[in-house]
Amino acid sequence: MTINTDTMVSITEANQNFSKVARLVDEHGTAVILKNNVPRYLVIDFSKVENDTIASNEDVLSISKGLIEQNKEAYEVLAK
Repeated sequence: MTINTDTMVSITEANQNFSKVARLVDEHGTAVILKNNVPRYLVIDFSKVENDTIASNEDVLSISKGLIEQNKEAYEVLAK
């Protein structure tokens, strides 16, 4: 994951000025909150999460085929 340094906010600043964090998310899609100068929390636009978490049918089928090939022997034993 690439982090835009313009969207980094200290936890103190986020606590005192959450509207700034919300504006960053509105403008850039995400904001990173730092704790002890280390990225600790990711604030993301909710609609982006919905789109990213739903796998397409093609992805599911591709992964399923790969798993079936990897575990072909086990499936054959279970089929008996």
